[in-house]
Order: sequence, then structure tokens, then C-alpha cells
Amino acid sequence: MSPSPKSVLVVANPAAGTHSREMAHEVARRIAGAGTPVELAVTERPGHARQLARAAGGPGGPAVLVCVGGDGTAHEIMTGLLAGREERRAALLVLPGGRGNSFYRELWSDRPWPAALEAALSAPHVRRVDLARIAETGELALLGASSGLAAQALTSVRDALGTGRRRYQTAVARTMIAFRPYRGRVSVDGVVVQSGATVSVLVGGGRRRGGQFMPLPCSVLDDGLLDICVAGAELPLRDMVRLSRDGSHVGRDGVVYARGRRVVVERTDGEPLFFEHDGDLLYTGSARYTLDVVPRALPVLAP
Repeated sequence: MSPSPKSVLVVANPAAGTHSREMAHEVARRIAGAGTPVELAVTERPGHARQLARAAGGPGGPAVLVCVGGDGTAHEIMTGLLAGREERRAALLVLPGGRGNSFYRELWSDRPWPAALEAALSAPHVRRVDLARIAETGELALLGASSGLAAQALTSVRDALGTGRRRYQTAVARTMIAFRPYRGRVSVDGVVVQSGATVSVLVGGGRRRGGQFMPLPCSVLDDGLLDICVAGAELPLRDMVRLSRDGSHVGRDGVVYARGRRVVVERTDGEPLFFEHDGDLLYTGSARYTLDVVPRALPVLAP
């Protein structure tokens, strides 16, 4: 347990999936009501949350940054925080204001955000979580990365009907119609764990993606390892999607689960690999990506 924060900056993203102006102001009111100085900043453009987080690491910056947005906003704030000096790094508290809110659920499960905020203010506990670094670009991932079905579904999210988790579910269903496995190979710490027809590869430190899927059910946020799940073509696609909601796909035919510090994901048919991290698609044209764990890199407020 740590002392109650001396100051807080709330970063709210109005472009997030389920963001509401009322929620952002209510968060600020509750913090102020607890006797903590608070400032509310509303992002105006992509990348603004990153700039705000980086500036917060300067002299006299806040002790805590509160994210009112989705996983994409949390990713931006994470990169901004890590750009600053370690000794001035604020802790991050993520509250649910996006479509999937996977990182919030990873830490707080289905606890309502007012209860999470109250716990974080009254009895703050700082947990340092692992990240993944994509070697080819230098970028960091908070939730993780994927190729195959999960990555391709992101191209349909913006056009999908509905809001929140239902919107991503619709995008996955739409992608499944024309999806075809690709020829791939996955290595973990120098050992090939899968080679051949590949439906999806998911790598990360958290269990959830998209708010409602649990592709990495054995993952621990701060164990210094990346979890990897590779689905081949043996398991029917609809069964894979259905079973991954609660993690029961692990152990099925064609599903490989592993852990390690370095993961190499490749496409071996000469085509570029469809690859994303934290919901951002990479358009490098590469057929190979390497992910290295960055242990205990990000301080977050958690139960």
C-alpha cells in the first residue's frame, strides 16, 4: 500500500468508444471530493494523450494519471509515461471508457469504475506490469499483439454496427466469412513451437483482448514472461472463437500455448504478415515481427 496520491491528472478521450463527458467530470469531482488536487484534460487529437502523459513527468507533475478512455488511450498514456524519467514517473489508473476495456478488466475484473476509483484513492497499491517491445519498430505494447484473425478483424471494427464489446464481436463475425489461414511459423526463445497453417497468433502479458475474449488465460501481468497462443487450422474457426471467450480453447487440437521472453512471428508464404499491437495495425510490409518482454516497466494502480 502507498500513501494517497498528492495530485492527479485525469486524461479523457472523447473519441473513445463509450466515453461520456459526464463520466469524465464525475471522475474529477470524486477525486476532488476525496481532498486530492485534480486537473481534467480532454484530448483533442490522436497522440494528444501521449503528449499530456509525457509532460506530466516533468518537475511538479502529478503522482497519478487517470485514463478515461479505452485500451488505445491507455496505450498512448503508457508510451508517454515511459518517455519520461523513471524517478518522476506517475502511476497509471485506467477506468473504462472504450469499446473493449480489456486492460481495465485485467486489473479490476467487472468492478464498477466508482468502486475501483475509490479503492485506488483510499488504499492505492502500485503494481509494475510487463510490456512487450516490437524489435522491428521499437514500439511498446501494453495488452499485446496478434496476427491472423484477431488482427484482420480490426479492419472491420469502424464499420461494424453496435457499441462497446458488441461492435468488436460483429467485426470478428464479419471477418470470419472470408478468412483463410496463412502459412506461418512461431518461435519462442529460439525454439519453433508451431509451423504450418495458422489461424491466429496472440502474444502478450494480459489474458484478455477485445473486452470479451480470453486468448491467454494463463497469463500473469508481472511474471516477466510473454504468453503465446497459436491456433492452427485443425480446430474449426467458429469453435476457436467460441472457446476463446473463456480460455477453454487451450489444450484443443491445433492450439499451442507457450511462455517465453522473446517471440518471433513469421509468415512463410512470401506475403506480408497482417500484424497489430494494442489495436494498431502495422503496415510495414514485413513478413516477420519479433517481440521481447520488458519486465515490470509500467507502474499501475491495481487492487
